[in-house]
Amino acid sequence: LSVILDVGCLVRLCSLLDSFGTDYYYEYTECDSVGSRWRVAIPRILGTCSALPTPTRGTDCSFSCAAGEFLEMSAQQCTTCAAGSYSLGSGVRFDQWDTIPAGFTSLATYMDPGPSGEESQACNSSSWTPQGVYLESSRDECTVSLVYAVHLEQQGSVSFSYQYPDNNIFFEFYVQNEQCQEMAQTDDQKWIKLTTNGEWDTHTVNLKSGTNILYWRTTGILVGGKMVKPVLLRNIQIEGVAYTSECFPCRPGWFSSSPGSSSCQPCPRNTSSHKGAASCTPCPDTQYSHEGWSQCKERPPCSEKDYFQIHTACDSEGKTQVMYRWVEPRICEENVTGAVALPPTGEREACPPCNPGYYNTDDSTCFPCPPGTHSDGTSVCEECPAGTEPVLGYEYKWWNVLPSNMKTSCFNVGNSKCDDMNGWEVAGDHIRSGAGGSDNDYLILNLHVPGFKLPTSLAGMTGTEFGRITFVFETICSADCELYFMMDVNRKSTTVVESWEGSKERQSYTHIMTRNASVSYTWAFQRTNQAQDVRRYISDVVILYSVSVTNVQDGVASACRACALLSQSSQRPGSCIPCPAGFYIDRDTNRCQECPPNTYLSGHHTYGEDACLPCGPGSKSNKEHSRCYSDCSFSQTEHNRTLTFDLSSLSPVASLTIGPSFTSKGTKYLHVFNVSLCGHQGKMAAVCTDNVTDIANKDMGSDSTQFVNSVDSFICQSTIIPADGRGFRMALASQSISLADTFLGATVDSDLDGINARPELFSDNSKTIPDINFFYRSTQATGSCQRGRSAVMTIRCNPEKTDRGKLTVPRYTHLSDCLLNITCLTVCSTSPV
Repeated sequence: LSVILDVGCLVRLCSLLDSFGTDYYYEYTECDSVGSRWRVAIPRILGTCSALPTPTRGTDCSFSCAAGEFLEMSAQQCTTCAAGSYSLGSGVRFDQWDTIPAGFTSLATYMDPGPSGEESQACNSSSWTPQGVYLESSRDECTVSLVYAVHLEQQGSVSFSYQYPDNNIFFEFYVQNEQCQEMAQTDDQKWIKLTTNGEWDTHTVNLKSGTNILYWRTTGILVGGKMVKPVLLRNIQIEGVAYTSECFPCRPGWFSSSPGSSSCQPCPRNTSSHKGAASCTPCPDTQYSHEGWSQCKERPPCSEKDYFQIHTACDSEGKTQVMYRWVEPRICEENVTGAVALPPTGEREACPPCNPGYYNTDDSTCFPCPPGTHSDGTSVCEECPAGTEPVLGYEYKWWNVLPSNMKTSCFNVGNSKCDDMNGWEVAGDHIRSGAGGSDNDYLILNLHVPGFKLPTSLAGMTGTEFGRITFVFETICSADCELYFMMDVNRKSTTVVESWEGSKERQSYTHIMTRNASVSYTWAFQRTNQAQDVRRYISDVVILYSVSVTNVQDGVASACRACALLSQSSQRPGSCIPCPAGFYIDRDTNRCQECPPNTYLSGHHTYGEDACLPCGPGSKSNKEHSRCYSDCSFSQTEHNRTLTFDLSSLSPVASLTIGPSFTSKGTKYLHVFNVSLCGHQGKMAAVCTDNVTDIANKDMGSDSTQFVNSVDSFICQSTIIPADGRGFRMALASQSISLADTFLGATVDSDLDGINARPELFSDNSKTIPDINFFYRSTQATGSCQRGRSAVMTIRCNPEKTDRGKLTVPRYTHLSDCLLNITCLTVCSTSPV
């Protein structure tokens, strides 16, 4: 079969296609040296048509359209985007992270070379991971960079939203030019500041015209610590790019209802939309959707996981009852086969009493006692007797209503389903995590403390404790739940004080506040960090039984305490006065009396001479009677012979380095111990300081130095990552902790106050001079040592040595143990008496 085409017909067909603009499209040439360019037509199929439009002068290279418009190339004029689409004008935005978008690259490197100097292959699987509405960084110690190259026709900027809650990851953003030279940036632009758990912050950096290569780089510091929290990225927006010749359709599940939109909005729950939608379509009654879904799903039958219980507030008769509510937004179907119904409301029962420091009114409402009075919560408020003062604080152990200085909330990094929900629910004798909207919600409970004020009788004491918070809790979990306890001092920066993973039996935790400042304490509970559409772990819960805070400014009082009084001859006889440091209150006279020699005041108990506790063997008290210490001399009597040891050579702070050790991916790290054995008038002269957070916290201002993790102790420990090989400008010090903030005493015995020196770990002492064991304790809890850690420093004297000696640890020492043993073979002089 042969077909003969009329040439004239073919020309007319080509002309017809031309008239509709379907066989060619327009592009601009590169800009010349004076910033001008040409518009040229490009055939869609090479060789199809020859009668292309003549090139014409294009718009100026700096020309751009406004947001919500695109450059229509035929007329070279800005045109409004239609509904269902959007445009940034001269910008691009990346807000969908189902995959890593085209143009982005994730590169993983490892700064430490392998055993033979070759590059390690341990990081081949490390990458930035797309999570739908955000991008998640790697959690390991590999250095992983997210890279994007963009050419700007004019000066512009890049901005992005991020979460950066964990300072065990370094997070930096920097820009290189096309010669791979790093552009000039201040530290504030390069190093990203930390955020609170769940808080999104925005970082913006100006860009120069030309090629800009953008780097988001993270490096984990995983030495002996817990699993780090990853960095999250979303909403990357770049301004200053070339014109856009078309509008972008809204992605499925989103819409723009009006022409000229610069962004699209997510469809509300129980609606859906297709790509490029100008509106959202409601789901049928038997289906549901969450915000931003592109399609509806069938509602499942209701089950026990779809409702939760609450306790009603006390009514005028002092009664409360248990009620049940559906988890909102409710997605289940109640009237189908196999569905459960809400349980009936429980019987009315008596409300719990008021919390200590509060009294009950006629309408069963609890109110705080007036200043100067106290109550245990079950009786009326009474004035404190003469010679006493109220013990101010908060003590919450009954949970019928949420206290006025507490608030609860819920949020999710990937959706807004629970924004209006209570994160926690009161339940009579406890408060518990609420249902939330998704299993990976953060359920938040916040307690605000306006400040601290020591009782009058303690105002003259030295020391660093202004108050303490103690709470009793437990977690019951079937998945990877985690509870965070955080604090925000003076509204500057929220830091994680401690966290617990998985189920934890009922226990108490105490944190000491070391300065007088306003503070907000926060409990954040997350059932799982994995986002899922179906609720699986709604029964996983954290229960908080009680919370108490001492020495609260403008707090309430549950009791009174004795105070020191002015003499009867004073102008205000009977008024409370502060005792000087190291003084106790005499029970008979209520006057201040100095503690006997070599005793110390423990905590804030100052009433009666028995408040002055004796120092341990071989120790004496400092001038303020706030702690005991060794003055570098020690005497031992045995077989009618007394030896006096001069240990003054050990007075300067000494250091011990253990390692190197290596993480699973090969990061080299060291453990450094600083030891202050004796002298210094009892001052804890050993100091360990973290420098990991120095850069990230620069924006906190001069006051931030008071919150750098610096530990003063008799013995402290830091984890050091050497500068060599990691690409850092200096060695990194982190995880500084105190191993010895209390000196228990020095003795030749191997046991003291329940601590054993474990002499079997060391070689036998062949000398006639006995070993001296210095015993220490720290009450600072760690993840593996809930009751704190202990340390024993064994001094083995050798008068024949000519140098100070060195510190060593037993060969098989596990640094995660709760007892650390250190020995020192040193020169010291002994003199028989």
